[in-house]
Amino acid sequence: MTCSMGNHGREISNEDMERVTLLHIVTQQGLKTLNLEQLKRLEKLVQKKDYDHNPKAARSKSKLLAKINTRIYELEEGSIYGS
Repeated sequence: MTCSMGNHGREISNEDMERVTLLHIVTQQGLKTLNLEQLKRLEKLVQKKDYDHNPKAARSKSKLLAKINTRIYELEEGSIYGS
C-alpha cells in the first residue's frame, strides 16, 4: 500500500514511512529509546534503502547500520547475561 505525498506525484510506501518514523525517533531521542524489535526492523529497512546514487548518504547508512548492530548486540548480550 502506498500513499500520495506532496505535489511531486511521488508515492511513499508504508516501509518508507516506517523507516522515516523510526529514524526520526533515533534523531530526536537516540538509539537507546528503541526496543530490540524496533532496532531489528530499522536495520532491515535501512539495509533495503538504496543510497548508491549519493556517496555521502551511503557512508551515513553504513555508519548508522554499525551503530544499530552495536546496540542490538548490547541488548542481546544483556539479555543473555542478565544485565
